Amino acid sequence: MTAGQYVAAVSTPADRDVAPGPISMPMDLLEQSCKRVAVLGLVFAGLWASGLVMANLTGRFLMDGLPLHGHAWPMPGNLVAGIGLAMSLGLTALAVKLQDRPNLLLDLSLGFEVATAFLLGVMAQWTPEITPARLTWIPVVILVFPAIAPNTPTKILVAGLLAATMDPVGVLIAKVRGVTIDASPLALAVSFFGNYVCAFIAVIPVHIIRRLGRQARRARDLGSYKLGDEIGRGGMGEVYRAEHKLLARQAAIKLIRPEMLGARDPDAARVMVTRFKREAQAAAALRSPHTIELYDFGTSQDGAFYYVMELLDGVDLDTLVQRFGPVPPDRVAHLMKQACLSLAEAHGQGLVHRDIKPSNLLTTRMGVEVDFIKVLDFGLVKARHGRADTLLTQPHVATGTPAYMAPEVAMGETDIDERADLYSLGCVMYWLLTGQLVFERDNPLVMMHAHVSEPPVPPSQRTEITIPAELEALVLTCLAKKRDGRPRNALELGRALSSVPGAGAWSADRAQQWWDTHLPTRAGAEPCDRGELAPHISSE
Repeated sequence: MTAGQYVAAVSTPADRDVAPGPISMPMDLLEQSCKRVAVLGLVFAGLWASGLVMANLTGRFLMDGLPLHGHAWPMPGNLVAGIGLAMSLGLTALAVKLQDRPNLLLDLSLGFEVATAFLLGVMAQWTPEITPARLTWIPVVILVFPAIAPNTPTKILVAGLLAATMDPVGVLIAKVRGVTIDASPLALAVSFFGNYVCAFIAVIPVHIIRRLGRQARRARDLGSYKLGDEIGRGGMGEVYRAEHKLLARQAAIKLIRPEMLGARDPDAARVMVTRFKREAQAAAALRSPHTIELYDFGTSQDGAFYYVMELLDGVDLDTLVQRFGPVPPDRVAHLMKQACLSLAEAHGQGLVHRDIKPSNLLTTRMGVEVDFIKVLDFGLVKARHGRADTLLTQPHVATGTPAYMAPEVAMGETDIDERADLYSLGCVMYWLLTGQLVFERDNPLVMMHAHVSEPPVPPSQRTEITIPAELEALVLTCLAKKRDGRPRNALELGRALSSVPGAGAWSADRAQQWWDTHLPTRAGAEPCDRGELAPHISSE
């Protein structure tokens, strides 16, 4: 997962603290239930396979003459077990395929419950022995399913009653086959009464699970914000959709749970916490409209650190190129001038971003404006001046993304200044103009070495787009190996971009036309046709 993006195109409801549908559970807990459904399918597959082995191989020698071989085996036992094995494996396959549609999967699992009960009923009642104390495996199935595949109480009850009826159905099938049923209707009712009792008992876990789901959602409220579904994760934490309880303002919450910090040694955990706080403090100190806005910061009741930021509607520049191809030079100049404004403020406060890359630059809709750049993820920010504890990375460790890393960063130098960000911005411009990295290498270390020692191929030689000579020269200046060969600061780079011939050709009207064509919105609806632009967070 690419580091740095906190936002997603708003293609789902903002209030999805639970999955769409009637199952009252947080989305991630619902997804865990779906994973258990997949495991359940494998367990049932193993049981049916064991039945086949016992009946056809082991049982012939160890249990010859027992009822196992005197009634349903080998037929229809082999056929029924084969069908059950196929159904169980099919359930596991569905659980994998429908992991993003948990409500549908859990509904289908109820059908699996009833179908499994039918197979068990046919087997158990192939030659019925009606006694008051006789039980089959059907009650077990009825009681197990609600705990593994939760659903609404009504659906659980209906499925349980249908499953309970499969024993009587099995008796009916036996009677149709000509088997004599030596039992009165009362005896039949008494024999299967336990099945129906289990169907009603099975509703109890459903109410418990729903109550726990509501408690989990309440426990996830952070400060003034109501935590919704997870929209991204990385090695450093998770990102959730959120909404202010009173203002109904949409937001994104970045969260680091204590167990994530405890996975490493104490020193590494300290670095992660300090970096997390630094990211919040750095973002809070910046006021540029082109820097992602921080709303809140704090610690949850369970000790997790979090901060709340704006939830943006747009597409990151990495996805922009991957979906729509290289970007026209005039638009590149338009976008990069805005990024320079954000970086100029950060650099003016002595902060170096150190992870500028396409996925950390988002072009968004902001009010009536489009193609409005937001700079994201100040998690690797470094204060150039101040106490030693503001250096948040371990000594002699290069921090950032190799494909966009300045030579001095790749070499592990400690005196990193704002010109490292300008080098990375040159790499971003190269990507936008060509759709290719400055250096295409499979190994991160080899790529870092290329940034240190190899001259870049001019972007005009790697694209069919006509690139103004002045813009190409500016890109190559940003990519100078020595920092003294680059622009002195972000404001200087922004002015140089403004002076590129044709830089002003990307007008507001052209931008609006592009968005209306490629990322349109419908009146009264959420933005559409964007795909899932999954949010990402720093994995450093």
